[in-house]
Amino acid sequence: MLRTLAQWIERNFLTLAVGFSLLALFHPPLFAWIKPHIALGLGIIMFGMGLTLDFGDFARVGREWRTAGLGVGLQYLIMPLIAWALCLALRLPPEAAVGVILVGCCPSGTASNVIAYFARADVPLSVVMTLLSTLIAPLATPALVELLAGERVDVDFWAMVRSVFWIVVFPLLDGLILRHLLRERLKPLIQIFPSISVVTISAVIACVVALNQKTILEFPALIMLAVILHNAMGYICGFWGTRMLGGGTITARTISIEVGMQNSGLAVALAGTFFGPTAALAGAIFSLWQNLTGVALARIWSRTAGAGEGNLHVKE
Repeated sequence: MLRTLAQWIERNFLTLAVGFSLLALFHPPLFAWIKPHIALGLGIIMFGMGLTLDFGDFARVGREWRTAGLGVGLQYLIMPLIAWALCLALRLPPEAAVGVILVGCCPSGTASNVIAYFARADVPLSVVMTLLSTLIAPLATPALVELLAGERVDVDFWAMVRSVFWIVVFPLLDGLILRHLLRERLKPLIQIFPSISVVTISAVIACVVALNQKTILEFPALIMLAVILHNAMGYICGFWGTRMLGGGTITARTISIEVGMQNSGLAVALAGTFFGPTAALAGAIFSLWQNLTGVALARIWSRTAGAGEGNLHVKE
């Protein structure tokens, strides 16, 4: 019975995410209370990722370090340049443009790891790329924002390291260790944990909608258009950039997800601290949109996973 329910939840990921978001849009208090618990929710998701993986998976990614390097390089090349080009093409007002560029200059977010799992992509590669891009962010994000927008922002390096450790590394290691020690006993939990991740991430998306209800209902059309194009072009350029550089299909799908999905929460926080509410709009909208498109993309790719290649190397 429990396994049947879990399978139903996994099959209806997109429906749940959209349904929760609509409820949050019409009655924000249903999900706004989750805000202080978002970090815990993300930790639960990463714990679940750990339960599905082995230490050997990460050893393999270590041997293929060029692939991770390629992905992070594309992350910090493609998204900032697309953001800058869209701001020029759409003639966005300065404060709105800064917000779009901020999103583009941020690292990938934890949600990308869940999307990679459901897309049957390379989850260990996804996790390693998220870690690397986040650790580089205190240097890369301010430098890129200043280069492209002419504005200075500061990212607290140690605060980010602590956040990455408690939200990503610690729960992931817990899951990996438990799987290693109690593999057979944990099988029932491993079978249902993906559905727990689905409900958790759907609730987090709904919380973002609830907290930004007024922004979304005001429908800032130009910023929404910029967000939609930015996200879509990130997926497309991430995929084909990897393929052109010799990456296999599964690797390309993984990097596509990592490039297209940003740590928009960081963008919102930086915009609120250094600029203003208008600059924070792009991050808030991107947070909702990227998760919905990510779920849809995962659904499509999971159905065609057999058509892709396995864990391929980037050609040297």
